[in-house]
Amino acid sequence: MALISVLTTIAVALTLAYAVLNGMRDASTAVAASVRTRALSPAVAVTLAAIFAFIGTMATSGLSVTLVQELNINVPSGVAGLKLLICGLLAAGAWGVYCWWRGLPISSTHALLSALAGGSGAAAIMGDESTRNVWDLLLSSVVIPMVLASVIAFTLSYLLVIPAMWILRHNTSRSVNEGSKAGQAVAAGAVALGLGLQDGQRTGALLSLVLITGNLMDPGPLTVAIQLTAAAALSFGVLLGGWRITYTLGRRLVNFDPLRGMIAQGVAAGMLFVGSLVVHLPLSTTQAVTSGIVGAGKNQAFESVTWRNVNKVVWHWLLTPVVCVFGGAILTLAARPLFAGS
Repeated sequence: MALISVLTTIAVALTLAYAVLNGMRDASTAVAASVRTRALSPAVAVTLAAIFAFIGTMATSGLSVTLVQELNINVPSGVAGLKLLICGLLAAGAWGVYCWWRGLPISSTHALLSALAGGSGAAAIMGDESTRNVWDLLLSSVVIPMVLASVIAFTLSYLLVIPAMWILRHNTSRSVNEGSKAGQAVAAGAVALGLGLQDGQRTGALLSLVLITGNLMDPGPLTVAIQLTAAAALSFGVLLGGWRITYTLGRRLVNFDPLRGMIAQGVAAGMLFVGSLVVHLPLSTTQAVTSGIVGAGKNQAFESVTWRNVNKVVWHWLLTPVVCVFGGAILTLAARPLFAGS
């Protein structure tokens, strides 16, 4: 029992640290477009994002409950499950810090689920208790959402520029830009709200899963304390900013105006809302916003997309499952002697 308590404490601490890292990285995603076009100042943008991320996390628990139900029946209880969660968090966290340092936007959720899959595969090979149906989970929660979110966000943002330009065809450039900047401020708040609805909900789900695995909580609805803790950790990370990724999204991928920035943010926010509230599907805030920005920026009379940098980002999206699967597997194998006989 003492070992389970220690491992549960470590897993909770790592979950909260991962939520802070997630908030820091995805704050950049939420505010990049509005900061790039000067619709909002950086300080106002991150404060706004932190507030709405907190509200989004507290607004509902539908996605959290769905994720807990899906993961709880697959993750082993006790020491075996806590070991997998800890190794997964460490592997995904290391990859997340590296990509943040390089200014590369990736999905924190995809990294974590992939690391858990890798650790589970390694445990199964060694004959230890492992997560069940993990490869199905990897396909349904990482591969399919990654492809769908990217394609849908890019396509919708590209296409919506056409009617927007037609509706505003008689307006002056100044009035369009001023109106679009106001719209961007609203859209930035909407994306941050979607961040809470998605990533905040997943943090709450992971905290619940850790406590259930450590036999400190029975399966069931999320408690208010867990939601508050998840919301506070994510919002604190948002306040830290993560400006390296903001620079990548705002300056290195595409040259876009306030109208296109507003469209990209609006599309991303809508997708996050639908994913959380309607279909209970985890979607990447990073991939939705990034793909939307590139899609809207692509629909211009001149070539505005720096495809070399876009390809670099996409390449790291594809690398994330591979690297984290191997990272989770290696850490799980390295930790095995520590839990021999437990």
